[in-house]
Formats: sequence, structure tokens, C-alpha cells
Amino acid sequence: MVKFSKQFEGQLVPEWKEAFVDYWQLKKDLKKIHVLNTNNTPTTKHQNSSLSNTLFASLRKFSVFGLTHREHEAIHVHKKLASSASKGDTYETELLEQFSDTDAAKEFFTCLDFQLNKVNQFYKAKEKEFLERGESLKKQLEILIQVKTAFKQQRDRNGASSQDSKEDASISCTITCEEDSVRDKREQEQLQDNSTVTDDSEKNEVPYTDSPRSDDMGRSMSMKQEDGKLRSNSGRVFNCQGKNMRLKIPLTTPSRTFSAISYLVREDLLNQSSKKCNPESRKLHINKKKLHHAEKMIRGAFMELYKGLGYLKTYRHLNMLAFIKILKKFDKVTGKHVLPIYLKVVESSYFNSSDKVINLQDEVEELFIRNFAEEDRRKAMKYLKPHQHKESHSVTFFIGLFTGCFIALFTGYIIMAHITGFYRRKQNSVYMETVYPVLSMFSLLFLHLLLYGCNIFAWRKARINYSFIFELAPTKELKYRDVFLICTTSMTVVVGIMFVHLSLLTKGYSYAQVQVIPGLLLLVFSLLLVCPFDIVYRSSRYRFLRVIRNIILSPLYKVVMLDFFMADQLCSQIPMLRNLEYVACYYITGSYKTQDYGYCMTAKHYRDLAYAVSFLPYYWRAMQCARRWFDEGQTSHLVNLGKYVSAMLAAGAKVAYEKEKSSVVWLCIVVVMSSAATLYQLYWDFVKDWGLLQINSKNPWLRNELMLRRKIIYYFSMGLNLILRLAWLQTILHSSFENVDYRVTGLFLAALEVIRRGMWNFYRLENEHLNNADCMELLQAKSTRLQKALSSLSIQAGSVEDRGPTENVLHIALHEISFESSTFWIQVHDLSPAFLHKEAARQIGNLIGTVDESLISSKTMLAQQYLRIKVDILVEKPLPAGLQAKLYGPWIRAENTGSTLFINPLEQKE
Repeated sequence: MVKFSKQFEGQLVPEWKEAFVDYWQLKKDLKKIHVLNTNNTPTTKHQNSSLSNTLFASLRKFSVFGLTHREHEAIHVHKKLASSASKGDTYETELLEQFSDTDAAKEFFTCLDFQLNKVNQFYKAKEKEFLERGESLKKQLEILIQVKTAFKQQRDRNGASSQDSKEDASISCTITCEEDSVRDKREQEQLQDNSTVTDDSEKNEVPYTDSPRSDDMGRSMSMKQEDGKLRSNSGRVFNCQGKNMRLKIPLTTPSRTFSAISYLVREDLLNQSSKKCNPESRKLHINKKKLHHAEKMIRGAFMELYKGLGYLKTYRHLNMLAFIKILKKFDKVTGKHVLPIYLKVVESSYFNSSDKVINLQDEVEELFIRNFAEEDRRKAMKYLKPHQHKESHSVTFFIGLFTGCFIALFTGYIIMAHITGFYRRKQNSVYMETVYPVLSMFSLLFLHLLLYGCNIFAWRKARINYSFIFELAPTKELKYRDVFLICTTSMTVVVGIMFVHLSLLTKGYSYAQVQVIPGLLLLVFSLLLVCPFDIVYRSSRYRFLRVIRNIILSPLYKVVMLDFFMADQLCSQIPMLRNLEYVACYYITGSYKTQDYGYCMTAKHYRDLAYAVSFLPYYWRAMQCARRWFDEGQTSHLVNLGKYVSAMLAAGAKVAYEKEKSSVVWLCIVVVMSSAATLYQLYWDFVKDWGLLQINSKNPWLRNELMLRRKIIYYFSMGLNLILRLAWLQTILHSSFENVDYRVTGLFLAALEVIRRGMWNFYRLENEHLNNADCMELLQAKSTRLQKALSSLSIQAGSVEDRGPTENVLHIALHEISFESSTFWIQVHDLSPAFLHKEAARQIGNLIGTVDESLISSKTMLAQQYLRIKVDILVEKPLPAGLQAKLYGPWIRAENTGSTLFINPLEQKE
């Protein structure tokens, strides 16, 4: 049976590790009490008095009259009410009985109280955060539904003509948002004094947000039509003479980036032309593609919210179990009965008694099923609760099988190569120039992939949430067993074909007859990579191709963690890329037919291309840094860009030195540039990427939080990284193994760089994980990115000059769009239990508007506390400020876009 501490550690949310109950510290305090009890209580005395103590304890429970006697409580937990809403209630335990070691018991309960207060405060803060995020998403979803409804109405009006058109149907209108509450004239006069602030915010294009406000109490829900403005229940004003609303889609693709660039270039022309335009011509351009993209982002935001709520439920459950387990251990060690007493306090505490998270999760499910799953709950659960594939034992079996095959084939290949002497210096240069680059390329590639599998295994053992950081789908990501299977299978095939090729050469076949075999091997792997059929991890292959596309087209694509992480891997695979370029040139130009391997090295344009390949990974990475600086505005990205520029300068100096090896000047330049670049890279590795070398850290020269328990591993890794960073010295020393071709030495040094990168990967993600662990900053960052995208559905104050390049869209005036009704969820509180039924819900709803009969069910009576009704309200008719019948209670609470509106009732007239 697994110990609870192991189970607790394995199930806790890694990002919130510090916020969980410190179960291990409580066990240490309890162990102190156990040691003191053992030392103070002799064994013999305990054995002699055990029977008498047992009898006395059993008789003490009954009085003379046979009635049970209430035992005296050992502790009493005091609850201190919160001084403010943000702090929350706190608990403090008082010892009422004498313990064998009072000081140790006090220390234990002090720590226990601290853990309980910490859990309550963290849970309350996270609950508030998720509730605010949920309200914001509901507002965005409501705006999306309104825009889609208007879009559908426009499409229905166009009919067959819009379907035959090649262009996407679009709507064009103008929307201005204002939010007013019922204020008296004095308040309005005070607001006029602050009108300049509002004007400035409009000039600065502050996006509209529907945030809840304290003065929402008593806000009027009536629809008004004044000065040409149509006001909805949610406070939004649709005005033909107002300012425009746009769908703001993030610049994550080249087309959007080019659109933004062209917009900036043409801004002056648009400003000049728009001044001459009639205000009535201001239009809103929304097409189907933008709506689909916005809907996709909102769906992802709901999925992230649901996942976060699941984490919070796990947090609640595990902490409750931790309190129960530790209290049981305390009772067992001390012989007291404090579990029932303290457990009542824990059960009544905020983190265990609050049901807001559960209600929000149910509401998210309902919204997701209705809006994104076509009322199909099973389909919605596939998105909200994806099932991970179980690891099969057959994968492990094939890993072992192919590993054995690879070892046997590789051993045979080495023996045969040693006998033939192909790898000796200046022996058979044709083989080393044409076949060996293929083997070298695949060896470096799959060695890197093997180390990535080791990284995944180490990240899982260290509880580093790599899939969350990389934003990988749980159902489609590669597990470490899958990576190992790919590596062993692929290398078995590669070495097997190389073995067959070498065997044919030893049997007397000419190079012209067998030279096509390595090219076919490369072609097969290339076709398998782009294979459209759902075989051999298609989702992972396509994800890899998309990441490579994003890297090549930098800085046109928005940079995410996986993109620049992969670009860093390419910086360590320059020898592999040069081999790939050479092999592709050798077979594409047809040089393999005549064994003219020197053509691709002597032709000027191919030689220049080979040099360019050495610079491309650094260039791509530098462009990613520039794009991140452009998006985020952090100067640290520019400093990081300088690191890759220094690497390009050092690489250029090495290329120039290879051309003129007798030049002392170029040798000095190589030493200076490479030394500067190495120091730059080492600083960035240790301080920025790994987060080490912190002066005030409790761990000398490391950081405060470490995922690995043994500190020596970090010091060893730092030293090894320093040594492997100095591999450029081989360019100057020209060292090589005795009687071995220089290309083998190059492969060995390239493999060392790949190993260094594999080690770097672990500490890079560890630092990323720890930096985001305290407040789950990565989830917030992803939510922030989604919120920025969701602002595409927000109303923004901006004039017609703010429009981007014009589109060929179909136009429809605002007055042609139907805004006759708006849908509300109505809550009716403080009703007598006798009126919590369907007929009462129907009567109340019909007083306000048109009730959705399909939703009048038992769900309208939530926990026998209030009624919940969905009502369509005509915007042309004002909503009554209250109900004439007092029978149904004094309050109605309307839920719309997350804002809570209360309606005061009118007294019933005589």
C-alpha cells in the first residue's frame, strides 16, 4: 500500500506546491512528540498499567446512573473574525489538557493552525480569481453571441446571393458602448466635472469592459431610445453616429502581421481620407473568419478555466485528506482524541465549505455544452475532460526488442567498417564524403530525440509540468516511452540499411550501383514526416512541422515557449543541418551518379548556402527575440538578441579563419570573438535560463528553490556546461583521434554539444516551472493572451480613422439589424418554500418578458433557495422596477453578462 505522503506528493498541483499543507513539516513536529513520549514513558510501567488504564477508560465513560459521561475536550479552537474581506477568518488552538510535552504540542498546533489559515487564504484568493475570470468570459461569450446573431440575420437577408458569392459574408455597422446607472442630478453634475477623463480615455482607445461596479444596486434595466441611441439591458448603446467596433485578432500569423504593417504604412492616407468622409459612412467590418477565430479562442479560454477549477477542487480534496491523516497520527501518538474536535473546524472552514467553485464549474459545463458542443454533453466532456491514453506494455516490449536489434546491427557495422578500413584517414574518401554524412545526420537527430525522451522522464519524476508550459494537448503529446520507441525503431532501420549498404560494397558492388540507397533512406523518412495518413504519431509530426514553419518565418509568427525552445535546439544542430544541406545537394544535382562529391563543395552558390546554414539558426532565434520585444516590450529580449548576434559574429570569424588558416590576424579575431560569445552564453545559461548564481540564495551559488534534492548535481552540471561550451577550441587546435578520419572527430564534438543541450533543457524548464509556480503566472499569461484575443469582441472607442485596410465586404446599416429583444437569466430570491415550483417561475417570468418554456424544469429551483428563469425581454418596453404582487417576495436579481442587478419593488397600490 502506498504511503499517503507519496500519494499526496504525486497528486498535488506542482504550480501550487507551496500553498498546500506542509504535511512533511507536520510529520516532523509529530515525530518530536513521539520521541519525547518514548523517552518519558518506561516500557515496564506501561505494560503493568495497560490493563488498569483500559478498564478505567472504559468505566469512566459511564456514570452511576448508566448515562454516558461527556469527556473533557483536550483542545479548543478559537475563530478570529477577519478585519477585512481580503484577509479572511483565522484560527488559533488552545490546549485545555496537559500533554506529556506541552511545548512540542503547542508547536504542532501552531503549525497546524498556520497551515489551515494558509490554505483558507490561498483558496479564497484563487476562488476570487477564477470567479472574476469566469465573469469576464461570460461577458465575452455574450458579446460573441450577439455578433453571431447579427451576422446570421444579415446572412439570412442576403439569401442565395451571399451563398453564391466567393467572399465571406460580413456585417458592417457602428457600435458605441456606454454604461450608465440611475443617478440623481447631483451625481450627474459631479460626473460632468470628470468628463475630461472620459474624453481622454476615448482618445487613447481604452477598450470597453463590463466590469461589475458597486453602484450596480438600483441600476435601471429599462431600454431607452434617445438622441438616436438604442440602449440595451446590459448598458450597451448601439449608435449609428458613434464610433466603430472591430474584431481584434492577434497578429499571430504572417497574413495578420503584413496587414498590420500595411495598416501602419497607410495610416496617414486613411486619416486624411477619413476626415472627408461623412460620419454616417462609418461601418463595422466583421467576417465569418474572424468570428470563427474569436469563437475558437473563447472556447480555449473556457477549457483553461475549467481545468483551473479542477485544479482547485483537487487542492481542496488533498488538503482535507492531509488534515485528516495528520490528526489521526496525532491521536495515535498522544492517546488524545482531538480528531473530531479539530476536524469540525476544518470542515466548517472556508476552503471546505465554499461551493462557489463547484457552482462555477457546473455553469461552465452548461455554457460549453450549449454554445460549443451543440447540446451534446459527451462531446463537451471530450474537450473539458480529455482522457489520456493508457501506456501499453507492448510499447515497452518493442523498445527492448529494437534496442537489442540496434546494438547487434551497430556492433556488426563497426566490425565490418574496421575490417574494410573505411574510417581510417585518407582511405576511402568516397564513402566518407557521400555515405557517412547520412549516418552522421541521423545519428545526431535521433540522439537529440533520445535525450528529449530522457528530459520528459526527468521532468515527470521532478513534477515539472512540461506539457502545460509547452501548451501540449494531454491526449496527443508524446510520452517518454513513445519517444524511446521512435528512436530505437528509427536507428535500427538506419543502421540496418547502412549495414546492408556496406555489405554490398564489400561483396564487390560498385558505388554507382548502391549509391542510391542512402538517398532513398533520406527520402523515405522525409515522406513519412509529411505523410497525411493517421499513422506514426501524425498529430506530433504536424505539430513539429508547424513549429519549424514558425521558426523559419520568424518574426512573422507570434513566438510561444515551444517555438523558441525548438529554435534553441536547432542552434545545437548546425552540423546536422550542414550535413542535410550537403546530402540534399549531392542527390538533387545528380552528383551521386558520377560520385562527383566535390561539386557541392566547390560550386560558389552551394558553398555560400552551406555557410548560410551555419548562421540561420542564430538568425531565427535573434528574430524571435526581436518579435518578443515587439510584443512584450521587455528589454531583456534585446539583451538576449545580442547573445545570438555575438554567436553569429563568432561563427563568421570561424568561417573566415577556415579559408585562411595561415592568417594570424583571423586567428586572434576568432579567439576574441569566440571567448566573448562564450562568456555571454555562459552568463545567460546560468543566470537567465537556469536561474542560478543567485548571491543571496540559501543554497550557495544556486537558487532558493530546487527540484533536485542533491545540490552536487547542479554544481556538476554547471562545470560540465562550461567545459562543453569550449568545444570551439577544436577549431584552433585541430585535435582528432589517432588513425581516425577527422569527420568522426567532428561527429563526436557535435554529439557533445547535443548532450549539453539535453542537459540544458532540463534546467531551463525547471527554472520556467519555478518562476511560474507561486501564482501560476503561466496560466495567467495564457489567460491574458486569450483575454487580449477576446477583446476582439469588446467594444472599443475609436473613430473611423482606426480602421485597417478596407475589405470587400457586404454592408448592412445598423438600423437594419434587429435588436428587438435581449435575453436575461432572472434569479428570484427570498421566496417562501411554498412558491419554489414551476408555475411560480412561469408567472414571474411572464411579468417581465417571454419565458423560455424549454428551461422551466426542476433546475429552476436550485437547492430550494431561489428560482432561476430565462426570459426574453422586449427592449422597446421598459422593464417594471418591481412586482405588483408581494406574494413572490421583495427582490429579483437579474443575471446579465456577469453583472448583478437588483430591482427594488414598488409597493402594491391599494
